[in-house]
Amino acid sequence: MQEKDQPSLTFLGATGTVTGSRYLVEQGRRRILIDCGLFQGFKQLRLRNWNPFPVPPESISDVLLTHAHLDHSGYLPALVRNGFRGKIHATPSTTELCGLLLPDSGHLQEEEARYARRKAFSKHRDPQPLYTLDDAKAALGHFDPVSFDTALDMGDRISARFIPAGHLLGAASIRLTIDGRVLHFSGDVGRPTDPMMRSPDQFSGADILIIESTYGNRTHSPVDAEAELAEVINKVVGRRGTILVPAFAVGRVQGIMLQIARLRERGEIPDIPVYLNTPMGANATDIYHRHHGEHRVSWDDCRAMFDLAVRIRTVEESKALNRDVGPKIIVSASGMLTGGRILHHVVSFGQDPKNAIVLSGFQAGGTRGAALVSGKRALRIFGEDIPIRAEVIQLEGLSGHADADELLAWMGKAKPPQMTYVTHGEPDAADALRFRIEHELGWDVRVPEHLERVLIRSPQ
Repeated sequence: MQEKDQPSLTFLGATGTVTGSRYLVEQGRRRILIDCGLFQGFKQLRLRNWNPFPVPPESISDVLLTHAHLDHSGYLPALVRNGFRGKIHATPSTTELCGLLLPDSGHLQEEEARYARRKAFSKHRDPQPLYTLDDAKAALGHFDPVSFDTALDMGDRISARFIPAGHLLGAASIRLTIDGRVLHFSGDVGRPTDPMMRSPDQFSGADILIIESTYGNRTHSPVDAEAELAEVINKVVGRRGTILVPAFAVGRVQGIMLQIARLRERGEIPDIPVYLNTPMGANATDIYHRHHGEHRVSWDDCRAMFDLAVRIRTVEESKALNRDVGPKIIVSASGMLTGGRILHHVVSFGQDPKNAIVLSGFQAGGTRGAALVSGKRALRIFGEDIPIRAEVIQLEGLSGHADADELLAWMGKAKPPQMTYVTHGEPDAADALRFRIEHELGWDVRVPEHLERVLIRSPQ
């Protein structure tokens, strides 16, 4: 077979960063995109969202989606607006969650563009959203739900299968078979001890493995997550403060609400108001309630989590929270402080030392959350430098990603692939995991470059 006729894999994103997950598989005239995420964090990464897509969107035949988080799904509305006409294959839960995430993302982008225009803090005379609410709704019409562990025949001797990956409701690893060659895209791998999600299915081998490395250079602290959260709440409430919890509206919000509900039920924290200020997060909680079989949470805990918080629906209700000086917990998106209503709360509460900002997940480089973790105590928000005098606390026990030891255990029982590619991690994390795979498992492994294209060789 001539080189030009061999299937290929191109790394369109998630190289040198934990965001912008995008992989292109080409076989003849077929182009299949695995994930279609937004770049987030550093400005030079965010600017990639505005660049023309590396291949014409109309030339892509299908998209396969590992899960709903925006760093994996968030570019889909722009892809569809710019010409993609195929199907977006995802698990039923991922399809439902994208029905919340993508319109919310479009709405927020429109809202932020209007706010920047009104306040004149953008360098652009007429700031525009990357895509709109209507673009997001149009993208939803392309979704094709596919159940876990069901073979999807895509034609031309290509098939796909969605394998449970833990991490998030509906999250999957994707096994793509092309004329006998097997590519396994890990997606985001969950933890075997996750208090909400079931354990990921073990990696069973492949010709090529594409593995995430979010925590490739770290192991999670063996802390009791509920005890850790209780200590924070009691300390801040003791000084009559407000606790801000920036959280990913899908996944992290539900985990935090579950833990607060359990702590309150046991009387380990005061009965103070809890506000959920993300309509999308509230609706996502409903989806968790419906898809009970995919997670570990009991019906009673699920109902307690569902009923815990006062749900903030309108902008007016959100503004009213900023005028309430009493002790309370506000859970709001986004988890890395990249946008959303949480930024208005940080402006209002972040300047008072009796309050606290509690970070509950991974903070990608270049985000406001990462700046706080690194010790920075002023954030650029809405064109102004806002001093942060509130206590900043990063919880160690709430990560939804497998750490380095857990990733190696997930891989370690399989036959070595022909090649393993380490992606979806900051450079130090990706290289640390590469080193361990090479030296502890003895596998051939590389960290690919952005836009690198590799050939998919025939099975040996």
